[in-house]
Amino acid sequence: MKLQLNTQETLNLFTGYGAGFVEVNKTPYTHPLLMMGEQLTPWAVAGFDALTPEDFAALLAHAPELVLFGSGDRLRFPHPRLLAALTNQGIGVEVMDTPAACRTYNFLMAEGRRVLAVLLV
Repeated sequence: MKLQLNTQETLNLFTGYGAGFVEVNKTPYTHPLLMMGEQLTPWAVAGFDALTPEDFAALLAHAPELVLFGSGDRLRFPHPRLLAALTNQGIGVEVMDTPAACRTYNFLMAEGRRVLAVLLV
């Protein structure tokens, strides 16, 4: 397989992760994030147990084709009613731990997909 260096410097990509942080373009973050292409903002959620349907419904404004939900250092599935606004619009939602979401996001971005990562750190 031939590997090529990503020269699209405007895109946000995960460059690392560890206990209590993720790194985007070599900058560490310790709070929940929302990331898509050139957009990187804090995700204003208090944690997994405080997630609401409105937290996920707000993601519709970004018009993703797929949402990657990183649940933190371990895999935790949100109740389907929390994701209903997305799934009712035909938007795919993949739930995984945050390290797996970081790796998957980078892969899908390299394919040119409209992927939105929302991560608990």
